[in-house]
Amino acid sequence: MFNLTPLVRNLIIINVVVFLLQNIMPIGSTRCIEFQYSPGLSGFISLWPIGSCAFAPYQFFTYMFAHGGFSHIFFNMLAMASFAPILEHYWGDKKFLTFYIITGMGAGILYAVVNYFLFPGSGGSMLGASGAIYGILMAFGMLFPNMEIMLLFPPIPIKAKYMVFLMGALTYFMDRSGSVAHLAHFGGAFVAFLLISYWRTQR
Repeated sequence: MFNLTPLVRNLIIINVVVFLLQNIMPIGSTRCIEFQYSPGLSGFISLWPIGSCAFAPYQFFTYMFAHGGFSHIFFNMLAMASFAPILEHYWGDKKFLTFYIITGMGAGILYAVVNYFLFPGSGGSMLGASGAIYGILMAFGMLFPNMEIMLLFPPIPIKAKYMVFLMGALTYFMDRSGSVAHLAHFGGAFVAFLLISYWRTQR
């Protein structure tokens, strides 16, 4: 489970370092009142709604290295440590990094664009590696569908091809308050499905 590959280890380190900087590195700004609701480094690297005074295109990349709290980063990094090393072994570090960035950014873009057209002017910032993590779960389910995985809660085995649906359902039903970006989770899994399907046609 924790036989970390080099790239996965570096990604976890980057996420942890950014999370620490979010909590110890205040950055002031007066150009946008929205930063008052997400102060410090978090306000600059989180993904804000398109059209907002706080939005910047680079946030499609930076948001997936920031997290909102200890439990947020802990469970994301736990999932990465559990499933990503097998994908890095299978693809190699360059292809896995390409996959990670595309699914993470794709999840952010889908989330932002849908909100821009369907819910203009609403919503706050979005942050976290969850979009890329759900991309990893989808990839695992597609590449190793019949591999049995022992869940932690409850401790029962489940095939990988069912895991992504179970994880998505659990996340949704455990928090329907609107504080969790379920659309970004779906976006990461959807982009992963499209990307892997495309790669399969290139063989």
